[in-house]
Amino acid sequence: MSSPAVDALHDLARLPGVDDGVTAAREACTQLRWHQALRRRIPEAAAESRVRGAAASALLEGAEPAGSRGSVDLVRDLVRGAVGWDERENDPVWHVLAGVVRATAATEHLGPDRLRSPGQVLAGLHAAAAGDLLPMTQVGRPRVAGETCAEWAELGPAPEPGEAHERLALVHELLSAVPAGRVPALLVAAVVHAEIVTVRPFVLGNGVVARAVERVVLRAGGLDPTGVAVPEVGHADRAGADYRGAVSAYATGSADGVRLWLLHCAEAVERAASEGTRIADAVLAGRLPR
Repeated sequence: MSSPAVDALHDLARLPGVDDGVTAAREACTQLRWHQALRRRIPEAAAESRVRGAAASALLEGAEPAGSRGSVDLVRDLVRGAVGWDERENDPVWHVLAGVVRATAATEHLGPDRLRSPGQVLAGLHAAAAGDLLPMTQVGRPRVAGETCAEWAELGPAPEPGEAHERLALVHELLSAVPAGRVPALLVAAVVHAEIVTVRPFVLGNGVVARAVERVVLRAGGLDPTGVAVPEVGHADRAGADYRGAVSAYATGSADGVRLWLLHCAEAVERAASEGTRIADAVLAGRLPR
C-alpha cells in the first residue's frame, strides 16, 4: 500500500542526477558486501565501523576530546572498556562524545523489525545520545509546548513543537515502510536524516540521532546489509563543511536544495563504502587494534 510520504520519496528519485547517484552508491556498497574479509568476519568489521562512525559523528558535533589519543582510539577504548564512561565527568565535551558513542553502538541491535515501531527507535537513540545531557523528563521524547532547540542555529529558529510533531509523523511513516522494501533505502536515510536535523524534534541531540538513524536504515534497508560502511565518515569529509551546507540547502525546501542534499548523501555513501573497504582490508590483514 502506498502513502503520500512514500509517493513523494519516489518523486525525489526523479530529480536530475539523483538516480545516477543512488546507483553509484549501491554499486559501491555491493562491492564492499563481497569483500573477502566479510565472508566470515562481519561482526569484527561492523564493530570497527561503529567505532569509526562514532568518532566521525562526534567530530560533526564539535566534540573532539583534548588529549594525545586520537578520537578513533579513544572511542575504541570506550567501547571495549579500557576507558571508563565517567573518566571526565565534569567535561561537557566528554558527555557529548559518550552520548555519540552510546547512540552509534545502539544501532547494532536495530534491525528491520524494530523499524516497525519507529517512535521507539527514535526514543531509544535519543536516550542513548542525550541521557547524560538533559533532565530525564526531556529524554526520549519530542519537544512539547514551551520547549525549543538551540542546535543548528544557521538553519533559523527551530519549528514550533506542533509543526515538529507533524513532520516527525512523516519520518515515522518512511521508517516503517523500510521493512517492507517499498522504498529506496538511501533516499529514506537521506530524507529522515535531514528532517530530524531540520525540524529538531528534540531539545538536544538531533544531529546525533539523525546520523544514527541513517546508519540503521542503510543496513536494515539492505543497501549495506553487513553494517560495515561508515556513513558518518562520508559526511565528515572536509570537516563537515559540505555536510552542513547541504543540510542548509535542504532546509530551504526548494527542489534544488533537496536535490543538493540527496546528491551529497549519495556521494557520502560512496565514501562510506570506501571507508568500509579500508576496514575490511585491515581485518583481512590482521591490522585492527585489539
